Amino acid sequence: MAMEPELHPDLKPLEFLLGTWEGAGVGDYPTIEAFNFGQEVSFTHNGKPFLIYTSRSWLIEEDGSLGRPLGTETGYWRPQPDNQVEVTLAHPTGIVEIYVGTVAFNRVEMQTDVVARTRSAKEVTAGRRLYGLMPEKDGKRDLGWVYEMAAMGQPLQAHLSAQLKKVG
Repeated sequence: MAMEPELHPDLKPLEFLLGTWEGAGVGDYPTIEAFNFGQEVSFTHNGKPFLIYTSRSWLIEEDGSLGRPLGTETGYWRPQPDNQVEVTLAHPTGIVEIYVGTVAFNRVEMQTDVVARTRSAKEVTAGRRLYGLMPEKDGKRDLGWVYEMAAMGQPLQAHLSAQLKKVG
């Protein structure tokens, strides 16, 4: 059985993200109907100076049960000098995003530097994300996040948000 690798010192500002987080969120956009979703996010490391990120989500039906799969993404979070971060995300829908941002006080704010897409992917032109620990409640802190998107001819605006609890 492999031992947990030692955390690379460059990852210290992002250490608060490590683990598996689960919870629920809401989504809306002018081109779709509003919806609720369940989500699982995982931040892991292998001892090198980057976090390994995966996210999966499912529709929450009106009766509260989990429905069909929704978005999934995977990528890498790379800390940079002066509390900066670079994030690469790939989506199976044919979209790849490169984000740049800042890390401070258990919070990451970032915006797209590049969005690329395959010929068959929907048009996404920009994104902005915020990840951060919520105020402590019952001795624990949830992870909240917000995603703003510019897509399908629409300007940058709120699209997704969720509140996730650490599991395990």
